[in-house]
Amino acid sequence: MNTEHSSPYLCPSCKTNKTRFNLIEQVVTPVKKNPQTGEIVEEYEDLSSQPMHMQYRGPDIRVQCAACGVIEEEISFIKRAEYNKSS
Repeated sequence: MNTEHSSPYLCPSCKTNKTRFNLIEQVVTPVKKNPQTGEIVEEYEDLSSQPMHMQYRGPDIRVQCAACGVIEEEISFIKRAEYNKSS
């Protein structure tokens, strides 16, 4: 997991929760699907051999506020806490 979890959080939506959160680990599984049935026809282990399949570049985790339920990238919660501390 990302090491930023040690930073203070503040929910960017409800702006009150500073203590209760759900950390959601994002596990990426690159797949190829049948366009008619939606069935997964292949799971890719090595994307370097798949020139038309872009690698996932999103966050490793997302954070959910356990008070209001909003889900955002971790940096949103960290930046809101930093902003609140300076104001």
